[in-house]
Amino acid sequence: MPTFSGYFIVFLGAGIGGALRHAVNRAVLASGSTFPWGTLAINVTGGLLMGMVAGWFAFRGSSSQELRLFLTTGILGGLTTFSAFTLEAGLLLERGRIRDAVAYSAGSVVLAIAALFVGLALMRA
Repeated sequence: MPTFSGYFIVFLGAGIGGALRHAVNRAVLASGSTFPWGTLAINVTGGLLMGMVAGWFAFRGSSSQELRLFLTTGILGGLTTFSAFTLEAGLLLERGRIRDAVAYSAGSVVLAIAALFVGLALMRA
């Protein structure tokens, strides 16, 4: 059973990741774009970073469970979110922007998974 400190570490990391996500989304909104570029970029970057972090732990070094929780469940869990993805894809569909919804959905899933494998490959090298 996780200890209180484990929950607190995840809480801190998720706060950092969520604040980073908010900053990226605000920057995209300020650009005037109506396409959800912020969440797409976050999900792809999050996939890359998750691959790199998981690859580091698996192939290059050992670390404490607390550090793993802080980085993966905390920061990256707070940064990336498919709940925002589903909302934005749904809104695009509701607005009749079928082509954008398909491009956004496929791009988010395919590019994030590809980025994960790039991150793993970077850490294996």
